[in-house]
Amino acid sequence: MIEKALTKVFGSAHDRDVKKMMPKVAAINEQEKDVKLLSDDELRGKTAEFRAQLDQGAPLDDLLIPAFAV
Repeated sequence: MIEKALTKVFGSAHDRDVKKMMPKVAAINEQEKDVKLLSDDELRGKTAEFRAQLDQGAPLDDLLIPAFAV
C-alpha cells in the first residue's frame, strides 16, 4: 500500500527515466528539419565527421544528440 502511494507521488522508475530523457528527445527532434535536407551522401559523410570529432577528443555526450538526429 505504501509502495503504491509512493509511486503515485514520485512516479515509477520508468516514468522518472522517461522524464529525464525528454529534453534530449526534444533536442533531437528540433534537428529533424535540417537533417531531412541532407542527401544520402551527406548523411553517410556524417559518420566520418563524428569519428573525426571523437578523434580530436570531443566527448561522446556532445555527439549524442546530432548522431541520433542523423
